[in-house]
Amino acid sequence: MRTNHVRRRLEAREPSVGCWLSLPSPEAAEYVSHLGFDWLVVDTEHNPIDIRTLATMFAVMSGSGTAPMVRIPWNTPEHFKRVLDAGAWGIVVPMVNSREEAEAAVRATRYHPLGERSVGSGRHALSFDTAPSEYYRRANDEVLLVVQIEHIRGVESADDILSVPGVDACFIGPNDLAASMGLGLGVALEGEDPRVVEAIEHVRKTCDRHGVAPGIHCSGAAAVNARLREGFRYCAMSSELKYMVAGLTAGLASLDWSHAGAAQAAVGGQDAVVRY
Repeated sequence: MRTNHVRRRLEAREPSVGCWLSLPSPEAAEYVSHLGFDWLVVDTEHNPIDIRTLATMFAVMSGSGTAPMVRIPWNTPEHFKRVLDAGAWGIVVPMVNSREEAEAAVRATRYHPLGERSVGSGRHALSFDTAPSEYYRRANDEVLLVVQIEHIRGVESADDILSVPGVDACFIGPNDLAASMGLGLGVALEGEDPRVVEAIEHVRKTCDRHGVAPGIHCSGAAAVNARLREGFRYCAMSSELKYMVAGLTAGLASLDWSHAGAAQAAVGGQDAVVRY
């Protein structure tokens, strides 16, 4: 059975860097999985990615060294069951605000006796390149559970949440955190508001105290480097969608439109330049 290198790295207090996948595209997942990230999280919380597409994205990633992970839409058992059976090596659980919610996530992720995950068929064993019997025996030790603290209530309950046995890592969502504090929408990914900075640092220190790997979403490589220096270990370098749009936007901005008139004349007055 393949070993979940992400979980092993975090247990050894080593950094692990990945990227979000926002597009319902197996082709994009395959390309990105060969770039060298430790893991990729397919974001089914905010994007139109169904379970069949998710399973196909995991399948095409299997030829790479990148761990297939997923952010589920919500902390309810049916979401865990389907994505784990589809082959997820790890789950990111949004908006965990209490000890009870963290305990529910552990129960849904782990097989008996550590939890209540349902035993059933799926491509889970294929994803780890093993037989079902071996997967059932070792899954509790390989699947990574990441709880998101992205609301001020979660910050206030960080000790209760992060002391729950079975929580491997924590992932901070700065934008939702700032919004829950009444500071605006989409303003805090690397914002400097001292209230957000203090809340993030509180969660990071609480992670360290309980032996949980601290993680956070970042806007790019420079931000990841800064967070790693601060002590974060599970860092997301934005998303493939952000980089695609940024690259195309930069390309369009660098075009020399001064030749548009000459090109139009050369084709008999027809429109020669179309902008999207």
